[in-house]
Amino acid sequence: MDALGQALTILDYAAIAVFGASGALAAARRKHDIITFGFFAAVTGVGGGTLRDLLIDAPVFWIARWEYLAVCLAAAGAVWLLGWGRRGERLLLWLDALGMAAYAAFGALKATSLGVPPLPAVVMGVLTATFGGVIRDILAHEPSVLLRRELYVTPALLGASVFVGLHALDLPPMVSGLAGFLAAFAVRAGAILFHWQMPGFPGRTPPE
Repeated sequence: MDALGQALTILDYAAIAVFGASGALAAARRKHDIITFGFFAAVTGVGGGTLRDLLIDAPVFWIARWEYLAVCLAAAGAVWLLGWGRRGERLLLWLDALGMAAYAAFGALKATSLGVPPLPAVVMGVLTATFGGVIRDILAHEPSVLLRRELYVTPALLGASVFVGLHALDLPPMVSGLAGFLAAFAVRAGAILFHWQMPGFPGRTPPE
């Protein structure tokens, strides 16, 4: 495996671990048992990539590579054993931002590598980065990331778009991926630090 492949593999496992930990943390807030911790971690960690692979008719990545589920379960175990106070939640928020940014670019990269056209490839990047969190929020009965005004899906959309745009200009995958990652992370960081939000609908609510 070349250096790029090794870097992508490490990034992939790191993002899975972060998303898995965020799923386990959602279970911790609800005081669930260790089995639910593992389930939340697994569906959050692999949910986005699973949907992407199904939609682009690719082999589902974690079925042949059991290590992905093992990483999710290890993340769940870490949350169970170590616990997460307010500092832990803040740290996980930043780690989640890193994972989201990485998966926005990674998901788009996998789609383009399989011949998916540019616009659907952007969508695949967004789904990879966000769909696991959507499942997590539904299971935990928390407001979905899709319904929050805070910037989360938007940074993923930007990161995937930057990657696909630079890829179309024949830039090396490492350069395009890094640019997409940095774009997504910068906007998400601004949302965390400065509470950036998308503007709401300005029109009047229609009468019932």
